[in-house]
Amino acid sequence: MNFDFSLVLVLVTALAGVLWLIDKLVFAPKRSQALSQAEATAGRALEGKERDALLQQPGWADTARSMFPVLFVVLILRSFLYEPFQIPSESMLPTLKVGDFIVVNKYHYGLRLPVLNTKIVSNNDPERGDVIVFRYPEDTSINYIKRVVGVPGDVITYKDKVLYVNGEPQQQELLAKLPPARPTKLLLNEQLDGKKHRIFRDVYRPVIDGTWEVPEGHYFVLGDNRDNSKDSRYWGFVPEALLVGKASAVWMHWEGFFSFPDFSEVRQIN
Repeated sequence: MNFDFSLVLVLVTALAGVLWLIDKLVFAPKRSQALSQAEATAGRALEGKERDALLQQPGWADTARSMFPVLFVVLILRSFLYEPFQIPSESMLPTLKVGDFIVVNKYHYGLRLPVLNTKIVSNNDPERGDVIVFRYPEDTSINYIKRVVGVPGDVITYKDKVLYVNGEPQQQELLAKLPPARPTKLLLNEQLDGKKHRIFRDVYRPVIDGTWEVPEGHYFVLGDNRDNSKDSRYWGFVPEALLVGKASAVWMHWEGFFSFPDFSEVRQIN
């Protein structure tokens, strides 16, 4: 079962807020009343430890009061502004490595409610070349990251490991053969709408050919590690309703438990 952190964060924030409100509206007045009664009985104003003891919040109320503002700020930031993700697979090599921590701009494609993912404010539409995070159409509890190569109305063809957009081949420039002596992988620059990004092609992997017309409200996505990516060629289009945000930068790399995080370079994702 996949852990839904957004749902847990919403529930914990709501619980802290409700507990804090209950204490403020129900129990805090009772504590003040008890103080007034004690002062009337004593015939004087209570101070110091006596007063503090009567007004002291119970542990659960004090925890809720302390945690609610922090949780609320985190919820707003994570739900509507920026959210961190870690890259779990090699499907976006060489652009993104396993262990990269990326920042996803949640408002670039419009504001959405947490958990429900319902859009409440519209903004930009995804463009060809954008690296996006979205909910996997075949299991929406899983987040995927791929590059948009087709927008609504486009006709996408993948033939002989070359990408065609509306009949136009997207130029590929060879950068390196890996390893140089007996290469099994090619590192290339691919141009998409005049913008360059790097991709990997496996020399001996079989070719997946096909043509797809992108319907309205959907997007066609590919991994940059073209022969090692489960993407729109296999499971179809990404509905607009499943968009999470635009990947904007790598802020840390931490591949395994026994390695050390690398903060030496913040890389823009393009």
